[in-house]
Amino acid sequence: MKGKLYGLGVGPGDPELLTLKALRLIRENDVIAVPGNEITKSVAYQIVKGAYEALDEKTLIPVAMPMTKDPKVLEQNHQKAADDVEAWLARGVNVVFLTLGDPTVYSTYLYVHQRILARGYEAEIVSGITSFCAVAARLNMGLVEMAEPLHVIPATYKAQEMDEILQLPGTKVLMKTGKKMKEIRGSILRSGQSAVMIENCGMPEEKIYESAEAIPESSGYYSLIIVKDK
Repeated sequence: MKGKLYGLGVGPGDPELLTLKALRLIRENDVIAVPGNEITKSVAYQIVKGAYEALDEKTLIPVAMPMTKDPKVLEQNHQKAADDVEAWLARGVNVVFLTLGDPTVYSTYLYVHQRILARGYEAEIVSGITSFCAVAARLNMGLVEMAEPLHVIPATYKAQEMDEILQLPGTKVLMKTGKKMKEIRGSILRSGQSAVMIENCGMPEEKIYESAEAIPESSGYYSLIIVKDK
């Protein structure tokens, strides 16, 4: 009998936002795949560890997920990740794969999920709280009301188009700003719209920037901006 892969969303950072279903699956299964080369430095690991102290008693397998846009490097790593997971599934062992936020939103887990399905195994996505919903809640604000649209933008890929993107009606969520923060900040200021940003939402090192002017020109990877019409 083949094992099953579970792609588990662990939320954006606060261990208390881990769902009951996610926690149950972690408890019930012995092999946990953790994104990153060093398990204890993985943010997903740290989130789960904050809610489940016995995590280190599991078999933890690191899965390299390099921060690159090189398609060849990405393909190699996605194939290796799928191979590492399949090695357990072929033995009839389930694998729980931790992933930040929700696995359906810009998640590298999906590339492994698709490959495992294509190889004839079962795989299930377990939803987690998304970063932009957690950020809005942390700021005590709504994302959209009535007929307002919501746009979720992978900002590091769209920095050159940001002036045009910010003219879209409704609320704009800018994810994965990365090294393009200076350019994106400039576009927000030119747009004249209101903006707020949280870096490391729900984590001990969380920082909140309550206006477009307060947003720094550089920030960490886990930074998210919400832009709204004034």
